[in-house]
Formats: sequence, C-alpha cells, structure tokens
Amino acid sequence: IELDICHGPAINSSPGKKSGKKMRERAQRGTGQLLSGIICINILFLGCAIVSGSAFKSVTITAVQRQIFLIILLLLTMLWMLFYIVCTYRTDQSPQSKDSHAAPVWLRAGLVLFGLLSLLMDVFKICTSVGYLHCDSAVKVAFPVVQAVFLFVQTYFFIGHAKDCVHCGLAVTLSTNLMVWIAAVTEESIHHTEVPEINISVSYRKYIASQSSHKECKCNLSACETFKEAYCFLYPFNIEYSLFASAMAYVMWKNVGRRAKTHSHHSAKFHVKDVCLGPLMGTGLVLAGLVTFILYEVDIEKDIKRRNTALFVHFVMNIVIVSLMSAFSVVGCVIYRLDRKKAVSENNPSKRLDVGLLLGSSLGQFFISYFTIVAVVATGARGVLNGLNLAWGVLMVLQISLQNYFIIQGLDQEQHEAMPLTNADTPQEHAEINVVEVGSCTNYSPKSNLHKHWKRRVLKEICAFLLLANIILWIMPAFGARPQFEQNTEIKFYKFTMWASIVNIGLPFAIFYRMHAVVSLFEVYLIS
Repeated sequence: IELDICHGPAINSSPGKKSGKKMRERAQRGTGQLLSGIICINILFLGCAIVSGSAFKSVTITAVQRQIFLIILLLLTMLWMLFYIVCTYRTDQSPQSKDSHAAPVWLRAGLVLFGLLSLLMDVFKICTSVGYLHCDSAVKVAFPVVQAVFLFVQTYFFIGHAKDCVHCGLAVTLSTNLMVWIAAVTEESIHHTEVPEINISVSYRKYIASQSSHKECKCNLSACETFKEAYCFLYPFNIEYSLFASAMAYVMWKNVGRRAKTHSHHSAKFHVKDVCLGPLMGTGLVLAGLVTFILYEVDIEKDIKRRNTALFVHFVMNIVIVSLMSAFSVVGCVIYRLDRKKAVSENNPSKRLDVGLLLGSSLGQFFISYFTIVAVVATGARGVLNGLNLAWGVLMVLQISLQNYFIIQGLDQEQHEAMPLTNADTPQEHAEINVVEVGSCTNYSPKSNLHKHWKRRVLKEICAFLLLANIILWIMPAFGARPQFEQNTEIKFYKFTMWASIVNIGLPFAIFYRMHAVVSLFEVYLIS
C-alpha cells in the first residue's frame, strides 16, 4: 500500500460502481495512513530514546552514536526522495491527482529561506569539526555533510512535489524531520546543563559563548571560535526548517490516497488603496520595534544596569504591541459577530490543516507564557522587571487567543455573498455581478451594501495592522532576542536545565506561529 502512487480521476461509470470504488479507495487510504502512522510512531519513539539517552552522562550512548542514527535516517529518506524524483521525472509517470491547496507559496518560500540558512549553518559546523579531527570522531564531520546534502534534496523534493498525492516514504520523511528537530533542541539544551549558580552580573550570552564542548581538545583552525559562534547563531533557523518540512510532510501524508478535485478559485486582488490607517500604524510599530530590538541587542551584553534598561525597554515595547493587537482583534471579532455570513462548507484537508497548524503552533507560546506566569507569581513578582514580565506573559496568552479566534472566523466567512441579479432572465449560475467602485472600496449595491462598506474597510485595516505586528513579533525572537534567559526569575525557580528545555521547545513553535499568522491574516484580508 505504501508503494502505490495515486492515479487520476476515475472514468465515468455507473453510480453503483462509483460508490463501491469510493468505499475501496477510502478503505485503502485509511489502511495506508494507519500503516505509515505506525511506522512514524515507532521511529519517533526509538529516536527519542536514543536522543534522550545521549543527553545524560551516566548513559553510555554518546553524541557520536546519536549522530550515526540520524545519518542513517537522513540517508534512507534522501534515497527515497531521489527514487521518487527519478521515477516521476517523466510526465506520464507523475501522479495525476494533486492537491492545489497544499504547499502554499509562503510555506515553500519559508522552507527555501530557512533551508539556505541551515545550509550555511552546516558549512560552519563542518569547518569547526574539521579543526577537531585530530582529537575527535570523524562522524561529527560526516553528519553536517550528510545533513547539507539532505537539505538540498528535500527542499527540491518539496518545491516540486509537495502537491502530489503520493503514498510511499512520507512516514519516514515526517519522522526524520521531527527527529532532526528533537536532536537540535536536545543539543541546544545540553549546552546549558553545566551552568553553575546563576550570577546576574554576567550576561547569559557571554557565559554560553565562553563554554566549549571540546574542553580537552584544541582546534587547529584560527577561525574556529568565529565558526562556532556563527553556527550557534543559526541554530534557531535550522529548527524552524525542520518544523516547516514536518508541516509539509504532514500535509502530504494526510493527502495519501485522496483524489483531489479541481476547485474554482475566487479571484481576489490586493489593492493598497483599500487600507490606510492599519498599514500606517503597523509600519510605525515595526519601526519602533526594530529600534528597541537593536538597542536590546547592543545593551544586553553590557553591565547589569544597561542590561536591566534594555530588558525594561524590550518588555514595554512588547506589552504595547500585544495590547494594541488584542484591542484590534476584539474589534474584528465584534464585527464578525454583528455581521455573520454563511460559513464555507468546502471540505478541504489542506484548509483544515492550516487551521490546525495555526492552533498547534500557538501552543509553543502558551507553553512558555504559562511557565513564566507561574514562576513570577510563585516568587511574589517583586520588582519592575518581574511585573513587566508577568504582564507580558498574561497579555501574550490573551493576544494569541483573540487573534486565533479572529483569524478562524475570517477564514470561515464565505468569500462572495449572493448578489441581486442585474437581469431577471439570466440564469443564476451564469449571472454576472456588476461591480461599482465607490471611493477606495468596492461596493455592489449603493443601498443594500452601504452599511457593509465601513465593516469591510475596518476588517481590512485590522488585518493589515495585525499582519505587520506579527512580523515584528517574528523578527525579534527569530534574530536572537532571548529575554527568557536574561531575566533570572524563571531560571532560579525551574533551574537552568529545565527552563532551557522549556524555551528551546516552545520558542521555535512560537516563531512558526507568527509566520503562519501573517499568511492567514493576508488571506483574511483578501476575503474581507
């Protein structure tokens, strides 16, 4: 079952044969997903056991053995992708059934962007590992080499074949990307396991930069420290790449055995003149956020007084951003409640998965925020920074909840309402709608739609503002803002190792959520 490739639409036959064939296809699809799901779970459990075992010094599983396991997974997945690409190179062998909604442009663009940054990270890791070859295992050079080739092959595969309804190899592909993500998070957390009693007079970044995984081994290359610092900076992008690839593999896996139907797409055009206030406020917020982010990056490694000032400004800026976003989301939700439209009844797995990814990725920020809230409240929330940290955690939970509700309500609205026919003799299915431009807004009827003009305008303004605000909330953590490690309340409460694991697991999902929210808001903007 796993080796079958979906075929094109069935030839016209009798209704009885069609229903029987659909039942067989549904059963085949369910069996294929069940078997591939079992394979995925077994690989994940085995990999988690090996990766977790290598994180503890009392266990004899070494980092080299963990990397050998990952190399085997990468090679198996890469061989299957190459086999599939070669077999489907000829047009007559490629699957005729495709899901036109799968692998949207933003997901493929993000995959390419993070893939390039991950490839750069592997180059720096190779250069660093070569400097330690005289006293360390050659596997540490082989792993980034294999991973770099895997990144290239997998990115090419997803760009060219992500819309295919294909059975084989998807369970291994999904498991491999999840294992690479788990291994990266574990390796990042291992760097924090030997942190002594926290000294608040020393910056977390300076301390981590001074640590070395090769304490008894000296690098032969003069630029070794530079390479090491560079690939540590690029680690978050590699984690994001694994999440993007896992999301695309999951969408393909859910399409296993499904015969995608061609759907007519509504033509939606983007016009800048439709909005004014939202983009202006959003652009101002992005510029202000960039200024505070640059100041944060410059001052966070200075003395304790300047670090506290940088944290204060960073917290205040983030509180202002999420407060405005929450207020805009509330206004949008109220408009949707007052102007209920008919929900879209189209049953499309990719659309459902988009909502699932939005809700699932938001759990990462919830994960961090609730741990922060508990730690600050339990310690009494003394001091200005603790108060701002607590307010930021609470407002972040509120903002994401309201924004998710607003986006889901917007995606559920019907893109085109039923309009009065201009000619009574014209059949309804072929009727044309006369569109009248009124100012900067498109209107259909001067009388019946006049009251909807301001509602649609406000919704577009809200979407534009939230879109830009999510961009700045993506930029700051994606490019190195880690106030969770500079504020020592959570570190003292949970201890460094546990808190580092919480942040390293939740933060990549939070970054992915912001990117996914940007695309979803743009779609809601076009629908409004």
